[in-house]
Amino acid sequence: MHPPPDSEGLHEPLPRPLERTLRLAVLGHVEAERRRRHPTVVHVGRPGGAEVVFACAAGDPDDLGVRTDVLLALLSRVDHPEPLVWITRPGDLETQDDDACWVAATRAAAGELDRPVELVLVGRHGWRDPRSGLSRSWKRLRARSG
Repeated sequence: MHPPPDSEGLHEPLPRPLERTLRLAVLGHVEAERRRRHPTVVHVGRPGGAEVVFACAAGDPDDLGVRTDVLLALLSRVDHPEPLVWITRPGDLETQDDDACWVAATRAAAGELDRPVELVLVGRHGWRDPRSGLSRSWKRLRARSG
């Protein structure tokens, strides 16, 4: 069953390459960030490949225009036909107000670029698409050998 053409976000069935890419985003976060409390970081590119990041600081503006400009700048620096936006932050992956602001900015950036841009939230145990609610989680994620 395919999602309606106007529905946003990721839906089942996920293509295997995308599923592996999203797993890599979680694994990369687990390996790179050992602290329980850390800043929110917006990543653009491909997990396990080229990426650019924007680390959010307390008190950063939550203005839609500023966030859209940040995403457009990051997207312009990535040489990939299908860049992914993933946000790493502490806590569970239920959508918070700040996430909703990044969703709106991603939607606006995609509109300006006239192409889809996928966005997921990434935590220590999984990922979640805040638009569709689709998610994956693992109790203990480890790199696959071979």
